[in-house]
Amino acid sequence: MRVAAIDQGTTSTRCLLVEDGGTAQLVASRRHAQHYPAPGRVEHEPEELLANIRAVLAAAGKVDAIGIANQGESCLAWDARTGEALSPVIVWQDARTAESLARLGPEAQARSRAICGLPLDPYFSASKLSWMIRNLPAVAAALEAGRLRLGTTDAFFLDRLCGYFRTDMATASRTGLMDLATGQWSEELCALHGVPLACLPPIGSVDAACGAVDGVPVKASIVDQQAALFGHGCRKAGDTKITFGTGAFLLSVTGGAPRPDAGLPPTLAWQRNGEPPVFALEGGVYDAGSALEWLQRLGLFATSAELDGFERSSALSRGLVFVPALSGLAAPYWDRNAAPLFIGMEAATDRRDMVQAALEGIALLTAGLIEAAEASVGRIEEISIDGGLSQSDYFARFLASASGRIVRVPAMYEMTSLGLAELCGADVEHLRGGASRFEPDGSVTARDHQRFAAAIARSRDWRE
Repeated sequence: MRVAAIDQGTTSTRCLLVEDGGTAQLVASRRHAQHYPAPGRVEHEPEELLANIRAVLAAAGKVDAIGIANQGESCLAWDARTGEALSPVIVWQDARTAESLARLGPEAQARSRAICGLPLDPYFSASKLSWMIRNLPAVAAALEAGRLRLGTTDAFFLDRLCGYFRTDMATASRTGLMDLATGQWSEELCALHGVPLACLPPIGSVDAACGAVDGVPVKASIVDQQAALFGHGCRKAGDTKITFGTGAFLLSVTGGAPRPDAGLPPTLAWQRNGEPPVFALEGGVYDAGSALEWLQRLGLFATSAELDGFERSSALSRGLVFVPALSGLAAPYWDRNAAPLFIGMEAATDRRDMVQAALEGIALLTAGLIEAAEASVGRIEEISIDGGLSQSDYFARFLASASGRIVRVPAMYEMTSLGLAELCGADVEHLRGGASRFEPDGSVTARDHQRFAAAIARSRDWRE
């Protein structure tokens, strides 16, 4: 069995060709443009994403099955008859709806958490879809004409590539519109946000029929983070992974029922045909790779090799701290008004010190997510990480010390695609071997954590 596992992410579209019981090879990667039309706004061009999926799929050659991972909360509007996109893709990082959500008030906040498990935050899709209807004439006209389709990017891809308008339960759980108890769209939440339920795609399992691309069946479609959780082999309660991409996202399996929000919101991990759903907790750092890309644009480093090999003690121990809040702070703070912060610099501080502080800031925010997850799942002894930052030994070692847990880094880099291939039916167990392990060494002290907490307090509520 040959599977083309396509990871359509925030900055690129990648295709891993997986041979059942054999090899895994990255055959293509295409970057796409990021558009920032105004402060707090992040968009992609829908046709560019679609073209890149077709291009990386073509590079895979002859395959027996296709899996597609999506960005999760990123969403758009399109015409049901022509398939034409009527909006840009509004990306999960986009914060344009923060004020409108704040006006909904505490009662709406409580109802959202009770029904879908998620807070009212612009990270999720619901308010983005509502914004499109209110602000884009083409979207409003299509609604009036009965031709509007709304959804996350997966529904658009499947509609255009396969003629199937659908989404899976895990992706739907990231919108802020799905009832976690029923696995279906919530009439109450759709009414709260002003999103017509009839315009949303039917919800199914991750491996439900999705149609075919040029005769090749699409056998799995799911959120990238949930695919990575599956790829890491996380199956039992407490199994935890963190993916370090544009953002950093923790998922911790909770089992067959959603856990109450004890710091991190519940979400759906996956639901396979004929099986009950599996639930998880989710926590994120909005800016991980994106924070480093920002520093790279500023000229503080040139290549990924410079994210390792630091010779001095930690920047934190020397009083230099970075809070990576370019897009605000996610769980457990949910503060879109927080701002990025460097504090503790002196005349001798150089660019290497600042890069080192940035790596440590991302790790420290992530360590906070692990602590929050433990409130629901119990002690987490080991975490498995992937993504670009996982390739830095310094980062993995610092994260182990900051979190007080063993950090495991699988040899296989493309965990999202690996999970996709397994969900398509491929045998990938042999590809999970050869992991590196980093154990806590006591180098991050309680005083260090207090210093970082003080820096977070200074970064919060900075923006108007």
